[in-house]
Amino acid sequence: MKEEKIYIIGAGLSGLIAALELEKSGFQPIILEASDRIGGRMKTDEVDGFLLDHGFQVLNTAYPEVKKYLDFQALHLKKFDPGAVIFDENESYIISDPLRNPLKVVSMAFSKVGTFMDKVKMFTLTQDLKQKSLDEIFSSKSIPTHQYLKDYGFSDQIIENFFKPFFRGIFLEKHLNTSSRMFEFIFKMFAIGHAAVPEKGMGEIPAMIREQLSSTQIYFNHPVEEVQGSTVLLKNGEQLEADRIIIAVQPDKVMKQLQGQFAPPQSVINLYFSLQKSFLARPMIGLLPGEHLVNNIVFMDDVSPEYSKDGKALLSVTVLESDLDEKELIRQVQKELSQISGIKSDFFKFIKSYHINYALPHVDDLKYTIPFTECKISDQVYLAGDYLLNGSINAAMTSGRIAAEAVIHSFMPTH
Repeated sequence: MKEEKIYIIGAGLSGLIAALELEKSGFQPIILEASDRIGGRMKTDEVDGFLLDHGFQVLNTAYPEVKKYLDFQALHLKKFDPGAVIFDENESYIISDPLRNPLKVVSMAFSKVGTFMDKVKMFTLTQDLKQKSLDEIFSSKSIPTHQYLKDYGFSDQIIENFFKPFFRGIFLEKHLNTSSRMFEFIFKMFAIGHAAVPEKGMGEIPAMIREQLSSTQIYFNHPVEEVQGSTVLLKNGEQLEADRIIIAVQPDKVMKQLQGQFAPPQSVINLYFSLQKSFLARPMIGLLPGEHLVNNIVFMDDVSPEYSKDGKALLSVTVLESDLDEKELIRQVQKELSQISGIKSDFFKFIKSYHINYALPHVDDLKYTIPFTECKISDQVYLAGDYLLNGSINAAMTSGRIAAEAVIHSFMPTH
């Protein structure tokens, strides 16, 4: 075992993957985690017999990095049905599988969502992106997604009814200003992979990575005040001397010189309600086009029954932005749920809400990967985090791996 002292700040996905890769090369890293558990933004709570993920998140089975580090069978992945249930003004209809086989969707429902030409375009886009490599996607011209969809020839009807509510829930912003590179990447992943959750919640993902660690120490409740050179200053006043430091949190939190370098992240509000039974009755996402408080809904127990212990339905609701206080927010959400389902609003029993201020990083220049030289700040300090690439589970893992490679390389003798 190698003796070098390597500290990793943050036990989210990036930090855990960095530790795993360092271990493979014989190092024994130490992770400093500010909170009392691993996972960063990926956590699952157990409340009143329900499993509540912090924010509605899914794992895409086509993500290349995910396949390297996770055992899908051991996670007992539960897949969503492709497509969506669209809640229009006074009716709901299903578009099944619009990304996988759009031409098969000959039901009338699609004509309400979009035109026949939209179907053809959806088909050609799917075929185009299946052929396009990830490197090509991330080096292509970047324009806002809403512009990209118009330029591709999609009708306003399908942009408003399907693309907007579907991708707003992924990008966590209302106007689809997110780069077309991210749209192409996510669209391709959904076309070739499946959206899924581990049977017992998204927190199982970081737990599985932690289980693979054997010589890494994790210190919980160890918030870092600042990194100065090769010294880590903890909030409790302790000073740790390091040979190398990987900062696996947004670095302006611990490096004063980087403050003001990062655009505000995307935030989201996630509310959970219980109900006697699901009114969707299928493992599918429900979308509310137009101007609603609620963007999308999912009955998590329709996807994995383990999310609810007592047979009640568990409804996850995503709200992109709201200035309402908690009480009023809950009331308005219950009202919208009642309107789309015909079920009285007080039947939706509120369980818990999560106001996630840092849900996704705001990244202007989206990348799929970077050379490991680009995550080095100084000879001692290296960076990891999805903000270096793009806001995705895949990017979090990639950045952790690249930071570890950079550190391993830095110890190699130069000739």
